[in-house]
Amino acid sequence: MTTTPDAAHSSTHGTTPTETAATPAGTALAAPEAATTATATAAVATATGSAAVTVATATATATAPASGAEFAPLQIGPMRVWPPVVLAPMAGITNAPFRTLCREQSGGKGLYVSEMITTRALVERNAKTMQLIHFDPSEKPRSIQLYGVDPVTVGKAARMIADEGLADHIDLNFGCPVPKVTRKGGGSALPYKRNLLREILREAVANAGSLPVTMKMRKGINDDHLTYLDAGRIGAEEGVSAIALHGRTAAQHYGGTADWSAIARLRESVPAEVPVLGNGDIWSADDAVRMMRETGCDGVVVGRGCLGRPWLFKDLVSIFEGDVDYARPTFADVARAMVRHAQLLGEWMGDEGRGVVDFRKHVAWYTKGFSVGSELRVRLAMSSSLAELGETLAQVEQQQVWPAGADGPRGRTSGNNRVVLPEGWLDDPYDCALPSIDAETDTSGG
Repeated sequence: MTTTPDAAHSSTHGTTPTETAATPAGTALAAPEAATTATATAAVATATGSAAVTVATATATATAPASGAEFAPLQIGPMRVWPPVVLAPMAGITNAPFRTLCREQSGGKGLYVSEMITTRALVERNAKTMQLIHFDPSEKPRSIQLYGVDPVTVGKAARMIADEGLADHIDLNFGCPVPKVTRKGGGSALPYKRNLLREILREAVANAGSLPVTMKMRKGINDDHLTYLDAGRIGAEEGVSAIALHGRTAAQHYGGTADWSAIARLRESVPAEVPVLGNGDIWSADDAVRMMRETGCDGVVVGRGCLGRPWLFKDLVSIFEGDVDYARPTFADVARAMVRHAQLLGEWMGDEGRGVVDFRKHVAWYTKGFSVGSELRVRLAMSSSLAELGETLAQVEQQQVWPAGADGPRGRTSGNNRVVLPEGWLDDPYDCALPSIDAETDTSGG
């Protein structure tokens, strides 16, 4: 376990794999043969010339590789995570199929968190929520992120997870900046109310039993209402096992540049035995190592950088283990990954058509930078079956190499937004009425 920033740079156990990591279900982007329908196999073979999927690699020279001994495994309660990399929870994205793709790329290393689960919906066993907490049998450790505003309900959800063995780790969401969450006092708005934050953390830790509880947050509501140092102190006092900080305020949403210096300040202010993870603007494996070196944080949380690019986790394993052979897939490789992703979604949802429709939002991320053409992009984004998706992909030039700049920013980039808050929310940072019951009326997933 990393106990201090200095220790994180002096451990001799950097090459130890995650003790609870699953045996990889596949390598590169390969799909288990039995999982591919005959139609999809034909479509993929047409699109790429092969049913197997491999990822080309190229040696990167921009940044010297991190020595395997430079960084320590991330210790979160009983979980020992190597490399110290966590997939960020993303609503509608980090479901079981996407986690499977990322985990396969990493060889089963790292930690992969579910999309946000609403505590009230979980306690009430909402059907959609119960599907969202489904984990593939190969997923170990299993990690659930909870969102809640009522300490009692959060406690009940934590106890349910612990008593029923639903997961091995609980993460608490205090970072979501979307208006439908903050207007009810949740997400990134909640840490402003210090006493409410403390009550929620206390109930979660007390009811989770032996399961580690972590928290993910932002710097604050805006530059005039920063909360991260107080929130980190409260989290440490209430027994959280790790704290993740996105270096943006709620007002920034996903715009501008993440403030990594805030991550460094949090690491300095939180007791050394509580790991601090950094989040924000990790677009490449080089960025992850640079963040750890600049801030002294104990691990990184990767969000938008892996959208349409699950092989980023292969790169992250490589650099933390002292290698610089990064994935540079051709379009043929990307096409196979796209069909595989859509197929997994269909199997998870129990309906191929629904899976392909849900996959549509990923098309632009996967094809970013490639020469596809506007007409084909529209057709890809309107596909309704695996066969149609594969046939359309086959019409794109397959031997295109990985585009320059495709490793850069992706996903939402909006910023400078007014944060919608409950009336009078900023009047007192300590005292407030409990947010109304409708703060948790949405089902899970964001």
